[in-house]
Amino acid sequence: MPAGQEPPELLKQRLFYQGRKFAFEVAHLRLPNRSEGEWECIRHPGGALAVPVTPEGKFVLVQQYRFAAQGRLLEFPAGTVELHEDPGTTIQREIEEETGYRAHRWQKLGEFFVAPGYSDEIIYAFLAQDLEALENPPAQDDDEDIDVVLMTLEEVEQAIQAGDIADAKSISSFLLARPFLVN
Repeated sequence: MPAGQEPPELLKQRLFYQGRKFAFEVAHLRLPNRSEGEWECIRHPGGALAVPVTPEGKFVLVQQYRFAAQGRLLEFPAGTVELHEDPGTTIQREIEEETGYRAHRWQKLGEFFVAPGYSDEIIYAFLAQDLEALENPPAQDDDEDIDVVLMTLEEVEQAIQAGDIADAKSISSFLLARPFLVN
């Protein structure tokens, strides 16, 4: 392994908080150059996100309150991956719960870190096509207050440019989906 590429040595690790969706820990590390320090990390099981497109070419987004952002954000539907769950299963469940649609064609777009400076959370992004509206959609989770918003391709692009869609995972996933979309 080239110099400077060795992993740091874990000297001590402390769990400060264990919540229902993530944990916060602090690790005391010794770097290959022998310096030591502490690094905080949010441990998260990951999330799955869909860029859903109706047969008419409309994008299905959700608008919901996000406590950390102190407001309602316009996003593509997403959810936390449950323990031992495949991300594809996660997003199939979430799209039905959050939007009332079922997709018949799925394509994995990729995966990416949300904020690797302080979290290990990975988002698994999918393109969901051939949507059908469910006659009896599953109920939303008790802690969700979601409105479904349909937008054209041009409206999504304008909303991103205007800052009306400011959610990084939604913007990144839309950019991954864009080459597969027809104008």
